[in-house]
Amino acid sequence: MDFTQETDYHAPVPQKATSSTNGLIISRPYSPVIRSDSPIDIDGLSWPSIGTKQRLNETNEQKEERVKKLSEAVKTIIECIGEDPTRQGLLKTPERCAQSLMFYSKGYEESIEQIVNGAIFEEDHDEMVIVKNIDVFSLCEHHLVPFTGKISIGYIPNRRVLGLSKLARIAEMFSRRLQLQERLTKQIAVTLQEILKPQGVAVVMEATHLCMVMRGVQKPGSSTTTSVMLGVFREQAKTREEFLTLIKH
Repeated sequence: MDFTQETDYHAPVPQKATSSTNGLIISRPYSPVIRSDSPIDIDGLSWPSIGTKQRLNETNEQKEERVKKLSEAVKTIIECIGEDPTRQGLLKTPERCAQSLMFYSKGYEESIEQIVNGAIFEEDHDEMVIVKNIDVFSLCEHHLVPFTGKISIGYIPNRRVLGLSKLARIAEMFSRRLQLQERLTKQIAVTLQEILKPQGVAVVMEATHLCMVMRGVQKPGSSTTTSVMLGVFREQAKTREEFLTLIKH
């Protein structure tokens, strides 16, 4: 897999992050997410956070200790809201919740190299490829409550195509983290632009945020749509309109 060429995308931070993974030199724009001490793709990770590498390299004993620590934190939350963590219905809730949170955030332990796994193929195809209505589930990083929705991904190949299931897997990887919908949409688009070097990439996401439904403004039925257009999808209105029309039907 060739990660050595630069993409046409320019993130807000102009510097580049360069690292070596199994002898492969990786040079890419910084994430749209501006965070200090959070380099991109160090040790093969994809937009890792501060503790990502530590979690990835843990032994089984360390993982058990992490879940135990998380369980204790959940028990504290139960106590703080005025409940009794020792009553029958809540006895195993801290551990169940801890295991659930580890699953909801499993995307931190995955990387693009693992997901793609060599499934990039040379193919003389230069028409639009679309996978639409991919279900995703994520956690809002502001309130740690879910937002759920569907993502549609399209790209126009430049003699290289990606296995179709990988588009859904990439969306899944980035969604299983603490996220913002805007960032999630952009990370998927920028990733595809980089690994395929296509003529263009388009990503549209529509989601419902429980932080707007269960609390705050409390508006059931509201949804949020975000989009990122790169390459010909940004430059050519007709191409963009064709994509938007196709994902509606």
